[in-house]
Amino acid sequence: MGARLSLSKKLFAVGSAFLLASLVVVGITAWASSRLDRALAIAADTAHLRADLLRLQVTPTEGAAPLRQRFADDLSALKTRSASGGALWPWRRAPVVQLDGLDSAWRALQQRGNPSQAAMTDAAGLPPVAAVMHELDQLGYLAEQDARRWSGRVRLLPLLLVLLTAGAAGVFLWLGHIWVVAPVDRLRRGFERLRAGEFGARVEVVAGDEMGRLAADFNLMARALQTSRSELERKVHEKTAGIAERNEHLAALYAVSALAAEAPDLETLSRGFVEHIRRAAGCDGAALRWSDESNENYLLLATDGVPDALIEHERHLPAGACACCQVQKNAELRVVSVTGAGARLPHCRQAGFRTVVSVPLEWQQRIMGEVTLFYRANVALADATRGLLSVMGRHLASAMESLRVAALEREAMVTAERKLIARELHDSIAQSLAFLKIQAGLLRGALDAGDTERRDQSLAELDAGIRECLADVRELLVHFRTRTQDEDIEGALRATLSKFEHQSGIKARFDIRGHGLPLAPDVQIQVLHLVQEALSNVRKHSGAKQVELRVQRQPRWRFEVRDDGRGFDPDSVAPDSVHVGLDIMRERARRVGAALHVISAPGSGTRVLIELAAGGARPAPAPAAREQVPALS
Repeated sequence: MGARLSLSKKLFAVGSAFLLASLVVVGITAWASSRLDRALAIAADTAHLRADLLRLQVTPTEGAAPLRQRFADDLSALKTRSASGGALWPWRRAPVVQLDGLDSAWRALQQRGNPSQAAMTDAAGLPPVAAVMHELDQLGYLAEQDARRWSGRVRLLPLLLVLLTAGAAGVFLWLGHIWVVAPVDRLRRGFERLRAGEFGARVEVVAGDEMGRLAADFNLMARALQTSRSELERKVHEKTAGIAERNEHLAALYAVSALAAEAPDLETLSRGFVEHIRRAAGCDGAALRWSDESNENYLLLATDGVPDALIEHERHLPAGACACCQVQKNAELRVVSVTGAGARLPHCRQAGFRTVVSVPLEWQQRIMGEVTLFYRANVALADATRGLLSVMGRHLASAMESLRVAALEREAMVTAERKLIARELHDSIAQSLAFLKIQAGLLRGALDAGDTERRDQSLAELDAGIRECLADVRELLVHFRTRTQDEDIEGALRATLSKFEHQSGIKARFDIRGHGLPLAPDVQIQVLHLVQEALSNVRKHSGAKQVELRVQRQPRWRFEVRDDGRGFDPDSVAPDSVHVGLDIMRERARRVGAALHVISAPGSGTRVLIELAAGGARPAPAPAAREQVPALS
């Protein structure tokens, strides 16, 4: 019953009980005080009666009537007081008998006349007056005894009230500790455990009152916090695992991207890729196959963790021969069970593999190959892993295509450079050799004719032709060895001018101004060749004593080769007299999107201007009308 009461009801019940007990004690005290007052009043009345009786003894008969009436009235009042007290002596017969004896003795005294003359004795052998006095003494004694008794009780009752109050305080303290302090302390300890991170803390519910409900609510809160923390820890663990997995995937993609950027050839790219994808997929083996453009055959390029027997059997496989080598129209990432594939994967089953994953290498609607992953257990790839493998496959396909395109570009560049070299050889050394051949024929004719003058002239022409041929060879060697070592073309230009000044003896001056973005390496090479061709024409045809190279970086790159030679009239030069190298210079200028201008006048020297597009950008080459450029003199 108490366990179902609320705390307020419990406190009210206990307080009411102690209040009732206090009221009972107070009521008993009041009742005992009234009894004490009545006993004291009876004792006082007895004393008055005794005094009246003594006055009757000394009063003459004729004057005793008022005293006798007064005594009778006091005795009647005493009897009335005793009768009205009722419960004053309910358990004692002696006072009642004594009062009856007093009444009898007084009536006997009245019958005998004046108490002062009464000499007769009563039944006890006492005179009537003495008998009345004796009864009064006995009654007074009994009244005094009762007064002392009730006085002691009245003094004891306040002590009882004090003890009751102290007991009530003690009970309230004890019950307060049980009902309030102890539950609050348990809650405090529970909160301390929660604050310390112990979310499994619970508080014992010992009652159904407010404190019990508070403890139950605390347990619900702690359980909710524990559930929330467990859920939060689970989500954090899942997020952490997801982030770690994504980081691993990103690391794998970065590694593949770095490999694609650094691999010099297909073999290095293939070996590195199978190692990276095996680690990323967590497989037991990996193989990379290359497919031809018609997607009819697959050739094994690289393996990692694959048994030698399986390698020997699958070096070459036709498309569609097994579950791995997919045809283009059905190419997709596949997870194939070796046991379920039957006879299509016999070599994989013999090698102990149970699952094979086929990742096609697609690039611009073309199958460039396939990556095969081997597992010795049954696996099911997650969506994230499938996405990773597909992206890695596309990276590899892009890298393979980049290697192929780079090889084609190198081949095209080599072919174009060979054509330029052939033209330079034809326009310079070949013509010099043809001239030497003509001079040799003239020398032979002079020798046969015995013409000494013609012989000496032919020998002089041969000597000059040989020197010119040697100079052309040196220039070609300088052209072929031209390289740029850094982003800035300034160093290469200074080196070119220094070599020109040393070989030709013509004073060279260099002037560069402004700031601009560096030129691309291939543009730098072509610009250097253009400058070298212009300097070669200065050496061969201008008769200049000084040459100046001016470079301006802003607002766009501009190169100018200026000499103080004899110059020429561009309008008077026939088209078939274009000097050596001008066609090559125009071709090189078109390759880098530059504009080539030749400005000259007789006696005023010659200027060759090379102007690049803004930013040194090279537009796509397009066929242009051949511009007739006047020959340099």
